[in-house]
Amino acid sequence: MPAPPTEERNRLDRAALLDAAERVFYERGVQAVGMDEVRAVSALPLKRIYRFFPTKEDLVVAVLRRRDQRWRESLAAFVARVPEPRERVLAVFDWLAEWFADPGFRGCAWINVHGELGSSSKAVLAEVRAHKRAFHDQLAGWVGATGVAVVEPVFLLFEGAVVTAGVSGDPAPARDARAAAATLLGMP
Repeated sequence: MPAPPTEERNRLDRAALLDAAERVFYERGVQAVGMDEVRAVSALPLKRIYRFFPTKEDLVVAVLRRRDQRWRESLAAFVARVPEPRERVLAVFDWLAEWFADPGFRGCAWINVHGELGSSSKAVLAEVRAHKRAFHDQLAGWVGATGVAVVEPVFLLFEGAVVTAGVSGDPAPARDARAAAATLLGMP
């Protein structure tokens, strides 16, 4: 009988599983990808996968939760490079432009999963809402530092740009949303 996996092996396998699942779910959609495909791309046995995540829904929630952390950290690091508060808000849209230009960009992972499972999975809906609230709060901090009360319109510009770019495949909505945000902030 083989020895049980070490804590390190569990950590590495779980990370590999989440990487693989995130990639195929984002590329093709959650419902289009079966657990056999997740097994194949992660190179882990199904039994091991189900030890980490007893259901596919649990796996989807874990993927979204981890993606949220990495996504918001990446955005924060990008924005932190800009010292002036109003320019920081505009940097959010510059970050979007880079994301939209990535060949793997497929729109908002949370909106995509919400469209597939949001009405049938309370856990997924809760995770999507948690991400949107956390991002809203993050953005509110940056907008609030400008002294201009435009959090909601800037948030909607961001969200609209993501959805529009995801559907159109064109990165231009980041530029257009940036210009509109600059106007809201009273910038030339």
